[in-house]
Amino acid sequence: MPRPVTLFTGQWADLPFEEVCRLASSWGYDGLEIACWGDHFDVRQAVEDPAYIDAKRAVLGKYDLKVWAISNHLTGQAVCDDPIDHRHRDILRPRIWGDGDAEGVRRRAAEEMKLTARAAARLGVDTVVGFTGSPIWKYVAMFPPVGEDVIEAGYADFADRWNPILDVFDEEGVRFAHEVHPSEIAYDHWTTERALDAVGRRPAFGLNWDPSHMVWQDIDPAGFLWDFRDRIYHVDCKDTRKRVGGGRNGRLGSHLPWGDPRRGWDFVSTGRGDVPWEDCFRTLNRIGYEGPVSIEWEDAGMDRLQGAAEAVAFVRANLFDPPTASFDAVFGSAEE
Repeated sequence: MPRPVTLFTGQWADLPFEEVCRLASSWGYDGLEIACWGDHFDVRQAVEDPAYIDAKRAVLGKYDLKVWAISNHLTGQAVCDDPIDHRHRDILRPRIWGDGDAEGVRRRAAEEMKLTARAAARLGVDTVVGFTGSPIWKYVAMFPPVGEDVIEAGYADFADRWNPILDVFDEEGVRFAHEVHPSEIAYDHWTTERALDAVGRRPAFGLNWDPSHMVWQDIDPAGFLWDFRDRIYHVDCKDTRKRVGGGRNGRLGSHLPWGDPRRGWDFVSTGRGDVPWEDCFRTLNRIGYEGPVSIEWEDAGMDRLQGAAEAVAFVRANLFDPPTASFDAVFGSAEE
């Protein structure tokens, strides 16, 4: 069976859930990676009201869509971020923001992530995708100089805040797939190793692989898949184009708006950027990944109604399954 291709609904949360279902079905998606904001999915309602889950399933069924994962990036970001400020107020539900007291926000966000695990189990999915936040991202430039003790304390804080959340994930039989991404506790190879070590490499904590964030950092996305092959719990397809001509563009984006070509890179419609998709798809086969491939459509230079349809067509045309039989099984081994 071909891998399912899903649409991440985070960039569509301004539209009603049913409208996104209708559009995704019309474009040929197999299902959705449902974002836990807008009216798409409220984890508290999902836990407290069985009728809420039934209603979501009914809408999905109406459009012949399935769901393999839900995503709660916005809430997860607040669990161990420092500082907590107006940026978080703008992305969090009012019940999590509350009075804006930073530690209160972190604690409420942690409780909401526990609810997210329970809601996922009630919906019948075993993977939650999201961010963790980071107490040490603010030190990424390493100047003024930062002592190793400060970095160690940051990873310890991450573990202290996330291990109780992961305990609930274990109780519910659900996994957390952390999206490796700038501003997170794990944003490249070495920080991913360190984050996994911080939580004792417990099985509840794995990775969501999105190659776009790796390419503009000059990280090999296929190599990352291989290095962390036992931790790839979910896959997002999003492409990146690097714009390095003229010697002015930098990797950190220069505080310029999304889509501004002066940033040095931008997200583009799937298949038109610098992600080595064939290498990546072959590596997914090599590591035995059997989950969905979820398209996170985020091209600031293209109308999304056109782009999302083109993206699924590209993935369908280029995503190939591994052979059903080994070479030796088909042609015989050299020893025969």
